[in-house]
Amino acid sequence: MIEFDNRTDFEFNINSLQEIYKYLTNKDIELILTTNEEIQELNKTFRNKNTPTDVLSFPLVDMPILGSIVISIDKAKEGAEKFNHSIEDEIKLLFIHGLLHLLGYDHETDNGEMREKEKEIIEKFNLPKSLIIRND
Repeated sequence: MIEFDNRTDFEFNINSLQEIYKYLTNKDIELILTTNEEIQELNKTFRNKNTPTDVLSFPLVDMPILGSIVISIDKAKEGAEKFNHSIEDEIKLLFIHGLLHLLGYDHETDNGEMREKEKEIIEKFNLPKSLIIRND
């Protein structure tokens, strides 16, 4: 189950993420849709980076819930405009990225495994390839 906490005015249909979620895990997760201000504060507190980012993941160990994914709606809108696709598709791409982090993937330390998994999921669900392009 995805527990959805929308802290923005953007109306997002959480059901559009269900197939991706079920494809990757059966553990519960939390998804928070928030603003640049809030995600910047989280980024500063937990990563010592005083700047907004598009997505953060907070895995939980030995808990019934896999963890939390936080997505900035402001960054999602910017990404959608930059890569010329919908905000909904950008949220899906960021969700995939965040969920893979919760599942233990780490593009900063692996040998391309996370990027390959992202590519597989993007192709399976016919999503824009911009996540692959921006991370190459």
